[in-house]
Amino acid sequence: MSAQTDKVVHWLLSSLEPRSELFHVGQYCGDWQASTAGRAKASFHIVLHGSMWLHFADGRESIPVSEGEAVFLLRDVPHWLSPDPINPKVGTAAGDQPIERRGTMQPLDESISGSVGLACGFVEFQSIVSRAIVSLFPEILIVRHGDDAYRGIHVLFDLIRVEGQRGIDEPSPLIDRLVELLLFYAVRDAAHHDTVTSGLAALMQRTGFNTLVATIIESPGDAWTTDSMAAFANMSRTAFYKHFSEASGHPPMQFVTLIRMRLAADLLQQGLPISRAGEMVGYQSESAFAHAFKRTMGTQPGAWRRQRDGLSQSAARLH
Repeated sequence: MSAQTDKVVHWLLSSLEPRSELFHVGQYCGDWQASTAGRAKASFHIVLHGSMWLHFADGRESIPVSEGEAVFLLRDVPHWLSPDPINPKVGTAAGDQPIERRGTMQPLDESISGSVGLACGFVEFQSIVSRAIVSLFPEILIVRHGDDAYRGIHVLFDLIRVEGQRGIDEPSPLIDRLVELLLFYAVRDAAHHDTVTSGLAALMQRTGFNTLVATIIESPGDAWTTDSMAAFANMSRTAFYKHFSEASGHPPMQFVTLIRMRLAADLLQQGLPISRAGEMVGYQSESAFAHAFKRTMGTQPGAWRRQRDGLSQSAARLH
């Protein structure tokens, strides 16, 4: 991976801001069917022991998932899990019947033959920026045994399994943090193979675009315009706008604003004054910066910093 691509991956990871929410941890036995679909949220399924199949309501090919593997569904994809490799909805009209849930989750016990241990839940991406970035991701990320990332993250599966054995009534809150770490590793591994997002992957594969994106991240305060970016990429304005928008999923200046606001948020969290943070990402007017920040992040810069300061203080009290 080039230094420019690596810089974009680092920015991508720092921009995700995921918050995991465990739904349940335990195991199913016998005939069962489960799903996290229908709640308008991203979700995850981590196989702690045994194996299962991931089925889709649109009839796409079912996916086997085994012990020590994980699935992150980054959209509310109609799906269900089961021990049966045959998709029961193949041949039916999409949406003609609700997803049926069967079986009762029991405490983890690997000694029971045929059981499947699972940790399942939801992931919320907290800022408008992170949700915009995730909108470029494929619907599904899967962590496999054979992935390059697996060598570094297999311990996370072991820790989740240990925490899950504490019981299904009051599962350990540490599982949420471990799932977030697992997602970071999954995204980084996929990004290193240019498969995380069709947008960033396409940008990074195009000569001129990869260096451009890295330079924008490095120098967000420069006077970037569509014309200057087109010149940087040695393209006409019309061709640049078309190809960049198609690749990233955003018009060029909207993409620049996403980068600027994320970097500004980091500067605010470091304690810089609002005016200085705005200046460093290209805004001479504090009011213009505040307007752009609110439009992108969903809140005013001062309110965002106070909220983050409150979260940091709460975390410090927990420790």
